[in-house]
Amino acid sequence: MQQPPIYLDINNNKSIITALKAGEEYVFDAVYRHYFSRLCAFCSQNVSEQEEIEEIVQDTMMWLWENRCSLLEELTLKTLLFTIVKNKALNRISHFEIKRKVHQEITEKYEKEFDNPDFYLENELFRLYENALKQLPKDYREAYEMNRSHRLTHKEIAEKLNVSPQTVNYRIGQALKLLRIALKDYLPLFILYFGPNIFKQS
Repeated sequence: MQQPPIYLDINNNKSIITALKAGEEYVFDAVYRHYFSRLCAFCSQNVSEQEEIEEIVQDTMMWLWENRCSLLEELTLKTLLFTIVKNKALNRISHFEIKRKVHQEITEKYEKEFDNPDFYLENELFRLYENALKQLPKDYREAYEMNRSHRLTHKEIAEKLNVSPQTVNYRIGQALKLLRIALKDYLPLFILYFGPNIFKQS
């Protein structure tokens, strides 16, 4: 059984993530102890009940351990944890305008501390997504973007491309399949951040 090192640099992002991916429980324990109170304080900015705050943070830590193999070394662990807590906290707020206001306030309050824009996980996820999108065959990408970015129906796309709706449906389906394959190592992050339907056919 491997013994924990005498000194563990919690800020050495690469070594921490490498150890987590290897299943080193003592590293996870160190991360848990280091971030728990900080995450609770951050979460309290928009969740008032202490029990609910601790539940959100514990869920975040559980997600980290269960999905450790999908962690990205180029993302700081601090960025990831605070972003997950932020999203879980905001998900407790149902009204869109309230959610938007809280999001804006958190951004302004923590912009300096988390060195915006690195604080936002979606920047890195969007980069991965755009790279995968560029690798799609032109016909697949065109139909997919007309549907997802321009919100056109399959019928409208078919008319613009002079193909059948069935062809459009096939191309979009293939685009989604290829995106899922290209981003398979990061799917838990995409689903966590953008919702379970991000790579499902509409």
